[in-house]
Amino acid sequence: MYKENIYKILYNEKIAKDVFKMILEGDTQYITAPGQFINIKLDGLFLRRPISVCDCDESTITIIYKIVGTGTRQMSELLAGDSVDVITGLGNGYDISKSKKPLLIGGGVGVPPMYMLAKKLIENSQKPTVILGFNTKDEIFYENEFKALGIEVRVTTVDGSYGTKGFVTDAFPDDYDYFYTCGPMPMFKAVNAKTVTSGQFSFEERMGCGFGACMGCSCKTKYGNKRICKDGPVLVKEEIIW
Repeated sequence: MYKENIYKILYNEKIAKDVFKMILEGDTQYITAPGQFINIKLDGLFLRRPISVCDCDESTITIIYKIVGTGTRQMSELLAGDSVDVITGLGNGYDISKSKKPLLIGGGVGVPPMYMLAKKLIENSQKPTVILGFNTKDEIFYENEFKALGIEVRVTTVDGSYGTKGFVTDAFPDDYDYFYTCGPMPMFKAVNAKTVTSGQFSFEERMGCGFGACMGCSCKTKYGNKRICKDGPVLVKEEIIW
């Protein structure tokens, strides 16, 4: 179930190169699973901007986004105290019942949903290993927040300026029984080829409505067409057509 509400911005600050963290105050009851997203309305822009939920509690939603175009740049200019129109509770989210030794893999702005996922897995007596992949050191964010959860955190950078040099697939542990991932498509294809277990992929896709009415984000799967905004954004490994 999704709901449109007005939220107050409590915090909106830069935390890495072109990356911002925003905390919204308001109704969070419709966010029921890690991996869900919100859709933010911005003045003068026709389409809302879908952003993954990084964390939430009884009264706040935390999101992390990167400036990649007009909409996200406009978001970065919003100030604490401003109000925004937001639809929450969108998407299916991750199913956390599938593993005992989960591996979480986040690439760039695919990292944020891994944080709430890690917290939920820990609450469910599962202790994940997390791999965070970035291009370079100045893009890294949330490493310390993940470490504060008491779990193993591995960081990779393509240029080798921090952590393991290379890609997320260069930092895989030997022992895991399931995986969860979010990030860009080239990373997804590499993860799909590298992994030896089942897992769940959270897809990033341009959307129209965000709740399944317009069919603008439909994709083909082995089990028929699915809407990324409503039937996803999380799809299981076995149903994806690469």
